[in-house]
Amino acid sequence: MQIHQIKPTHKSKKRKRVARGGKRGGYSGRGSKGQKSRSGAKIRPAIRDLIIKFPKQRGRAKHAFKSLVKKPVVLNLNVVEKNFKSGEIVSPVTLFKKGLITKKESAISKIKILSNGEIFSLREIPRRGTKKLTFHNVLLSKSARAKIVK
Repeated sequence: MQIHQIKPTHKSKKRKRVARGGKRGGYSGRGSKGQKSRSGAKIRPAIRDLIIKFPKQRGRAKHAFKSLVKKPVVLNLNVVEKNFKSGEIVSPVTLFKKGLITKKESAISKIKILSNGEIFSLREIPRRGTKKLTFHNVLLSKSARAKIVK
């Protein structure tokens, strides 16, 4: 038997060349046509366009600390009544020393006292308004002021 007389057992199949890139054939997993199917397609994310549209804010504005000052620190009369004795001065400094407010609050914001509670003397609980306190550099609500004056 000569080499030219040997016949293959299987028929030889010609390789079909379809697209390039991987084993996917056809469009090789890119769908059909369009910018996204092309090689080297670089599409910017939409969020980047939104970021570019906004004006750039540079530097700290002169009003950066206004948000800290706007709302006063709120305390109720019952808290003041528990922590202060008769004849003491209620001020941001004394409130800080007693641990009712933080140092930052005592320096930056104003302190407001609301009318929740009463001012009693320890000996004379049935009577109202017997504890005498001096309020200095503190804001008072109308009803709290009325209770203190009483």
